[in-house]
Amino acid sequence: MFSDCYYPRVNGVVVSVHSFVQELVNRGHIVKVITVEYPDDYQFNTKGYSDAGLVDSPHFSLNRLSSKEIIFSKEDRLVRLKQWHILKGILDEFQPDILHINSEWLVGYFGAMYAHHRRVPCIFTFHTLWEDYIQNYAPILREKISKKIGRDIVKFYLKTANHILAPTPQTAQTVRKYGIDTPVELLPTGIPESMFMVDEEALEQMKERVFTRFPQLKDRRILLFAGRVAKEKNLPFLLPVLQRVNQLLEKDAASDSSASSTKRAALLVAGDGNFMQDLKDLVEQQQLTQDVFYLGYVERKDLASLYHLADVFTFPSKTETQGLVTVEAMAAGLPVVAIGEMGTIDVMQGDNGGFMVPEDVEIFSQKVYQLLTDNTLYQEKSQEGRAWSKRWGMSALTDRLEAAYATCIADHHAGKKTGGSELDKALSATTVLTIIGLGYIFG
Repeated sequence: MFSDCYYPRVNGVVVSVHSFVQELVNRGHIVKVITVEYPDDYQFNTKGYSDAGLVDSPHFSLNRLSSKEIIFSKEDRLVRLKQWHILKGILDEFQPDILHINSEWLVGYFGAMYAHHRRVPCIFTFHTLWEDYIQNYAPILREKISKKIGRDIVKFYLKTANHILAPTPQTAQTVRKYGIDTPVELLPTGIPESMFMVDEEALEQMKERVFTRFPQLKDRRILLFAGRVAKEKNLPFLLPVLQRVNQLLEKDAASDSSASSTKRAALLVAGDGNFMQDLKDLVEQQQLTQDVFYLGYVERKDLASLYHLADVFTFPSKTETQGLVTVEAMAAGLPVVAIGEMGTIDVMQGDNGGFMVPEDVEIFSQKVYQLLTDNTLYQEKSQEGRAWSKRWGMSALTDRLEAAYATCIADHHAGKKTGGSELDKALSATTVLTIIGLGYIFG
């Protein structure tokens, strides 16, 4: 498994890689993760993360390559170019049957190069629609230029892979839009079965943790956001939503002071990231410091308890490839209100498990308010979400991943012409300048 990010960094790619690795190791596969190193003083350390038993497994190994910070993304690291020779030695000793690339920067590039040099079958998961995403990291670029860079980088991996995994129908369609005819398998990231279960002891511990730190929340309705606190997550959108929801609840309180549903709402942010200070500044400017609370990173194993603690999951992001946290919330029976763009559309496919709405403060607020005040509707959406989320069970999706690996390996050994033979054609000038150029600058 190749990934330019891994724990203690947390994002959707990390969750996907870790989840599949854990299930594969549990099934007896021997898995090596190749990723970047993080400094001891890494600002966004998840504080107490673990590999959930993987570290002690003889079937799992982790190699971190020396890396350098990236100017335009404080959370991420770029591996040093000279690590290529070290990596070749590591992989020659490991003798992989298949390489699985999960990212598009230098670690991913090393994986593609090794697959080409050693004639090893290579599978690529198209996690990120970089043509829509890259400007969040490099806003100084003109949109037309950033889109071309994003397209060229992704097309390089799509052309060099023997087989492609697409987490959503949208990414699968993009593969064909780019003119790539390599086999594509639709395979979302699964969620562990633990998300479907309530651990009463863990829930009580989470309540104690949250309410001890924020006693004000005991008498509030909790709107939860869980994820990276990054600009592209569109978190400022939730601030006027919170204000509007409380206006509606206060109106109810004026007419019926005994109604429990009229308790004020609060926003609980679970996560951290390079937009955190900006978010806090906006909260202070809008005089919402008594209504917004910051929990910091929450370990994945504790997320189910946090979902059970909250009242509504609010998800404003418009740049998700999958939006997996919405599925996790549904699995815990927590209704979701989310903006219906990109991966959220593929996951919710309408109002399943909550409400999928446009980027409109009033509409979003009304749906949150309805869930907070209509118990029958709330229970219907909670049950609906639990049923809908079972489509993403980890076990069934790993069955499909194993089948994709087997097909990719069989096709490679059978000599079938695949994307892996198109390496030279894939090397556009933009790709070389972007991937290798960054390596020279920072390596």
